[in-house]
Amino acid sequence: MSNVFCIGNGTSRKDFNLEKLRPHGKIYGCNALYRTFTPDVLTAVDHGIMHEIYHSGYCEKNVTFFRDWNKVPAEIYDSIVYSGLTPDEREFCKDYDVITTNEKTDHKEFVMHGANLKGLVNILHKDIKKGIQKIEKRNIKHNSLCISWVRKEDYTYDLKEIMTNQQGLPCDHGWSTGPTSAYIAIKRENIKNVYLIGHDLYSSDNKVNNIYAGTKHYVIPEHSPTPCVNWIDQWKTLAFWNPEVNFIKVNEFNDDRDTINAAISQWHGIKNINYMNFKQLDILFGL
Repeated sequence: MSNVFCIGNGTSRKDFNLEKLRPHGKIYGCNALYRTFTPDVLTAVDHGIMHEIYHSGYCEKNVTFFRDWNKVPAEIYDSIVYSGLTPDEREFCKDYDVITTNEKTDHKEFVMHGANLKGLVNILHKDIKKGIQKIEKRNIKHNSLCISWVRKEDYTYDLKEIMTNQQGLPCDHGWSTGPTSAYIAIKRENIKNVYLIGHDLYSSDNKVNNIYAGTKHYVIPEHSPTPCVNWIDQWKTLAFWNPEVNFIKVNEFNDDRDTINAAISQWHGIKNINYMNFKQLDILFGL
């Protein structure tokens, strides 16, 4: 198909029925979308949500692309994970549950991201000496080590398996999840049009704009908005690299009522970036 729908998690798509898009193109989604909807391809680039997705079993049946998803043999687990730790410090890590992992069972490989345990133990010891339990819990939450024991056969791929630099060599551009998902779609599909749905970029209430705010691996709903400059630049670069592809940002209203529904000034003059609203999308595809 020549259409791809790239789904972001901005609140504008909260009541949008994604299922109605399936007959009209492939659906590429981001991060926690998998909790409520199964896209054709899911992308995640942050440690916590990547391992949450894998631990859920989602990757056993569904295509996913992750950042730095490098598999390591089980035989060297202890030497890598517990490097530099004394036996007492290893027990300390178990007592404070600083490793987030799934069951090993008979898996022969694992993927690891996150804090160095030796450094984390030092932080926790300092907090305990100070009697600062709240800081201790905070440090565990943000510095824990994420590990996934992986199946020999699953549908998970590392970004460097599809991303390349200008010389055609494997390369992770370090982009955010949304533009990364569209990059993957362009590489995998025969695309004419990319529709951006839920990629709001801005916030209309000076709070974080994300459907999953307040849930695991996301900031609280009252958090300040995520700066959108990188998203805007990355989408612009993707459009520049792919002049034959039409990028259509689908806004709920697209009537300039706020920054979400207004044209992006940095994209002005880019011929292959355009806009439409939800009603126009429905009419176009007879939804």
